[in-house]
Amino acid sequence: MVLSESAPYAELRSVAQAVHDDFSAGREVPYVALKGILAEASRKGVLGKLKQRYGYDTFCEMVIVLGRETDRQRTIAGDLPSRRRSDSR
Repeated sequence: MVLSESAPYAELRSVAQAVHDDFSAGREVPYVALKGILAEASRKGVLGKLKQRYGYDTFCEMVIVLGRETDRQRTIAGDLPSRRRSDSR
């Protein structure tokens, strides 16, 4: 869906096409690419267009799937920021 709406934005279209091609070929798509697509689509207003065109529920399912996959891969890669606890005893 992002690819279909990204035509006016060359950089987003290029990344979305590469992700689509990798996914279609059965290759795992790196989370940085998924994260980048979500961020760029948000900046360009593409996510809003998707929400209008496909409806709230479909939009949320798409974004949630991409977000969960991004988080899953980040966790596996160990790229989560460390949390610091403050000892205020």
